[in-house]
Amino acid sequence: MPIEVKIPAVGESISSGVVSVWHKKSGDFVNAGEPLFTLETDKVSTEITAEKAGVLDALVPEGQEVKIGEVVATIDDSQEAPAVEQKAKPEEKKAPEAEKKAAVAAVAARGPASTLPAAVPLSPAVRRIVEEEHLEPEKIAGTGKDGRLTKGDVLAVAEKKPAGEAVSLPPRAAEDRQSADGRVARKRMSPLRRKIAAQLVMSHQTTATLTTFNECDMSAVQELRSKSQEEFTKKHGVKLGLMSFFIKAAVEALKAVPVVNGRIEEEDFIQNNFYDIGVAVGTERGLIVPVIRDADKKSFAELEREIADYAAKARTGKLKIEDLQGGTFTISNGGVYGSLMSTPILNPPQSGILGLHKIMPRPTAIDGKVEVRPMMYLALSYDHRAIDGKEDVTFLIKVKEGIEDPQKLPLDF
Repeated sequence: MPIEVKIPAVGESISSGVVSVWHKKSGDFVNAGEPLFTLETDKVSTEITAEKAGVLDALVPEGQEVKIGEVVATIDDSQEAPAVEQKAKPEEKKAPEAEKKAAVAAVAARGPASTLPAAVPLSPAVRRIVEEEHLEPEKIAGTGKDGRLTKGDVLAVAEKKPAGEAVSLPPRAAEDRQSADGRVARKRMSPLRRKIAAQLVMSHQTTATLTTFNECDMSAVQELRSKSQEEFTKKHGVKLGLMSFFIKAAVEALKAVPVVNGRIEEEDFIQNNFYDIGVAVGTERGLIVPVIRDADKKSFAELEREIADYAAKARTGKLKIEDLQGGTFTISNGGVYGSLMSTPILNPPQSGILGLHKIMPRPTAIDGKVEVRPMMYLALSYDHRAIDGKEDVTFLIKVKEGIEDPQKLPLDF
């Protein structure tokens, strides 16, 4: 009996998703653990894999929205993996045209077609031809056991089908539409992008957001990275980046100004005494924020490995919903895209988000002299209902001090 492939529960608040792409097609043999399709939800995209080996029969098209628990495919585990084809002798080969003509003759000899019993299932090979040729299987006479359609049956009908015959394609949940003159295109937003849009609007409507700016001299960090990079990479197998310094500096600043690490919940203020830092990662589907748990307890190497791992998972759609939940504070680096200054938007229910920007050589006054230094603007957006201006400024200065003098940070190279 075919095994049903159902949409799994990927989070307690997620009720549906979109089958964004099939990695296997109907009729393909799949092994247990192989990815079947990518499910895109309003929070994360993830690959759904085969639980058992067998022949796949996909039941929904790409782009269709599906509910949690809905059956989207079946796997016939009674069929084995195809054997490696042996090279046939020339006289044993049969041209596709000859096969079709033979099937046509067989159908003609049988006489008028009978109606296929509705309960008789189609084999993957037959279903594929039916879908590709846009045939109506219930109107085709089957010559197989119990009236089943064979490959020859559908090939014969496909051969006789009039050219240019109108067909109806499987419906898609989100068709692209374009104006006749091509000047305007309408495209349904993905669940992830719709969720991001709703979160941004909700953030503005439910918080009293204010942003404060400062700048920091990146000379010391750049020098330390340059001096330690080779040994660090050789020892830990990962490069020493900038984000680990800012995570360390942010944790020290959160310890000095605890209110920034809290949140408002109805009429209460919740003070978090742990440091789960969200690191915003840009993907083709939008911005997502995986969380580094207990960042205060992790070394530079552990932080860099976790950041790299999250970035790889985000690119391949393998992040889990648990990876995105429960952060207490967020860091977003717009500098990687060339941003010089911006006002980051809060990630509710958090009360603060630190924005990093592009490092630019700028003239700066140093001990009464003007020097060109690699400078970065910092931005802290915060919920003014929970955090006062003094606390906000103090936090930014603490981050600045940690970056301009890394020896103040718990270095553990």
